[in-house]
Formats: sequence, structure tokens, C-alpha cells
Amino acid sequence: MEKQIKAIVWGYSGHMGTIVSNLIKNNHRFEYLGGIDKDDYNFSYTNADVIIDFSSPEGTMKMLDFAVKNKLPAVIATTGLNDEQENKIINASKNIPIFKSANMSFEVALVKNVLKNLASKLEDNDIEILETHHNRKTDAPSGTAKLLADAINSGLTKPRSIIYGREGKRDKEEIGIASLRGGNIVGEHSVKFFNDYETLEITHIAHSRELFASGALKAASFIINQKPGLYNMDDLFN
Repeated sequence: MEKQIKAIVWGYSGHMGTIVSNLIKNNHRFEYLGGIDKDDYNFSYTNADVIIDFSSPEGTMKMLDFAVKNKLPAVIATTGLNDEQENKIINASKNIPIFKSANMSFEVALVKNVLKNLASKLEDNDIEILETHHNRKTDAPSGTAKLLADAINSGLTKPRSIIYGREGKRDKEEIGIASLRGGNIVGEHSVKFFNDYETLEITHIAHSRELFASGALKAASFIINQKPGLYNMDDLFN
């Protein structure tokens, strides 16, 4: 019988933390050791194989201290991190393997690669991104929108400035990101390439939050066998 992966969930009482915890409990490949949240992060899980983080930027920073101290591989699905927090993740990855992605969807990983290729062929087009999420989401624009903008820039000969929202006339050398918040929308991302004669649109719609939890479990299965370093969806699906 295949050895079970012993997992703990950081931010287990949140919406996504609850979903991923339940998914682990119903997955025969995993053993759910428990969750950590808010002020209970001093709990010790010395026999864990991996920690999965669906918390907040501040919570992720506490998780890193916990993971490094206990030599635990980590999966980070938290978004809205600032530059200082991103640098702390990079430094922590020198000591433990870390899988980090703003979006755990396989299809989004494919879309990212498609956009890079399209951008290289549509250098003269105006490029805009529209993302829509539920009214409880704390960060805007979404981490996925930023991920897609970076993918587009990686395909352009001359990377463009990224503009969050807009007032007045757009500049040719920019990529605009607009955010909508309302209702219970799981996540929608559309990228449009405009020229004077036609528009090409690539859209991804998430119908269920379980897809992100499922992706996190795939990432956990991958990261426990890696050396210290920073990994992402490209490593998982290549």
C-alpha cells in the first residue's frame, strides 16, 4: 500500500482552508493531521510531511517560521503578498522546498503559456485584463491577474507597464488590469488583445473552489520529494 502523505493545513478555519481540509480527509493518499490557525501556530506536528497554506499574507509569514523550524515542505496558495513578504519566501526556500502559485488550476497554467505565445505574435495590440471575484476577496487585482500579466510581458520584446485600474486615456505601452467584486463568483479572468480590426479574447472561468484545493494536493504530492528551492505550476506540469 502506498504510504500516505501526512498533511497539516495552515489557515484551516478559512473558506479555502475548510475546503482543502475536507478534501484531504476524503483522499486515501493523504492523512489529515490537523489544522493551524491564528494564535495556535505554536502547535507541534513533528511527524508531518507537508504543510498547505491557504491563509493571509501575515499568516503566511508565521507559517514560514513554523515550516523552516520544523523542516517542513510547504505549499503556499495565499495571494496579496508584498515585496518584503515575497523576499521572505525566497529566503525560506533556501532551507525548505516551497511550492508557490497564485492559482492552483492546471488550466490557468496552460492559459499562462498560451498568453506568452500570443503576446510574442501580437506585439502591436492593446492588451487588457479583466478579473472578477466574490465580494469577500481581500486583494485586488487578483494574484492570478498579475500572474497572467507577467506571462504576457515575458512574451513581449519590450515589457509593458502594468496599470491597476485607469483614469483617462490609456498609454500604448501598458497592460491594464480591471477588477470586479460581487456576489459569490469563484473566479473569472479574461485577457483581450485589441487591434483596429478585431479582438482576440482568452477566458478562464472557475466554477468551483475545489479545483484550487485539488491543485494544492497535487502540489503537496510533488513538493515532498524535492530539494530546498522555490517551485511553481511550471515545475508540476512540465
